[in-house]
Amino acid sequence: MSTFQLKDTVPDFTLPTVAGDKFTFNEHREKHDSWHLIVFFRGAWCPVCQEELREFQANKEKFEEQDVHLLAIANDDLEGLQEYANKENITFPIMADKELEAIKSFDVHYHGEDAPYEDHGQHGEPAYFLVNEKGELMYQQQQTGPFGRPHPDELLRLVKYIKKNVK
Repeated sequence: MSTFQLKDTVPDFTLPTVAGDKFTFNEHREKHDSWHLIVFFRGAWCPVCQEELREFQANKEKFEEQDVHLLAIANDDLEGLQEYANKENITFPIMADKELEAIKSFDVHYHGEDAPYEDHGQHGEPAYFLVNEKGELMYQQQQTGPFGRPHPDELLRLVKYIKKNVK
């Protein structure tokens, strides 16, 4: 699991998006001077992840009202992610991390060949990182399997709580 402590600066990353561009986290953060919720998910093939991303899309405006940009990352193929995002009209950035750059730098649990059980091959597990405008970690949650992840409504309440109480 992650070795980050609250207020640690999270690592930068540059990944391809389903929109066809390259996304560099620090450049985006500095340009927008806002908070970000970075959501790692298993892949476009995962029905639980599909529903979760639909819920994030449905709540996107509520996150934006709190000045929080949503970002999603999976080590899935870019083409599969593009197909899913287009079909579901997902409008926040979804990125493909085939080389595991962000997954490794955020120390997201990776279900590799040495996993103790068979589960759809190799993939990163769900993880959530709330990052303030300075790039500092304000909240994190990581999973080692597909279930037990927080619902976007819970994360939105958490965002409001943290922003209200931040020093």
